[in-house]
Amino acid sequence: MRTAYHDALGDHFAGHAETSPYNAYTDRPAMLALAGDVSGARVLDVGCGAGHYAAELVARGARVVGVDGSATLLGHARARVGGRAELLLHDLEEPLGFAADASFDGALCALVYEHVRDRARLLGELRRVLRPGGWLLVSTTHPTADWQHFGGSYFSHDWRDLPLGDSGLSIHYQRLPLETFLGELLAAGFVLEHLTEPRPTAELREVDEAAYDRLHRAPSFLAVRLRRP
Repeated sequence: MRTAYHDALGDHFAGHAETSPYNAYTDRPAMLALAGDVSGARVLDVGCGAGHYAAELVARGARVVGVDGSATLLGHARARVGGRAELLLHDLEEPLGFAADASFDGALCALVYEHVRDRARLLGELRRVLRPGGWLLVSTTHPTADWQHFGGSYFSHDWRDLPLGDSGLSIHYQRLPLETFLGELLAAGFVLEHLTEPRPTAELREVDEAAYDRLHRAPSFLAVRLRRP
């Protein structure tokens, strides 16, 4: 899968996501808060990466199936989650053929959506595998943050490479204006229940006060909770 984080990039991301102000203290807490009570729920972790979200969901009582296109990241996920979740190697550009109709209570797609090219098919598949009334959580890079970083037009849909510090590695994703991001989700038949612009938790202030202050001044992510009618 071209959109997955393979080999050295996968290893780097797994370590980065463990303690990063963006992942560990901003996106992950926000997404878990949007999930709410998941006890007994069957949840699909779409692009499960190194298993950080899956581990938290399992700890809260969910039955989790995690899928990712990177064997590297699935190795990290298996080490973190063990046998407490079902983890599958799967290309998100392909149909979710492993899942039956209406077989999940909820699905989580954390910082993956902007990497997928055939998003309409993925959303159609997620709608299929969710039961009526099931929930979908999606987080993405904030379009304003991309605009500030890359410049040009806010309404750009170009694909960009974002360097990861001085690692020599980068991630490849598409810039999505707000109207595109929400428009695609609504066009797929989901109903918007809640939208948030995540800020870091208070714990980050004790670890990295500068990052805490910076992420409270400018948005980094956008997260939504949707419902399948």
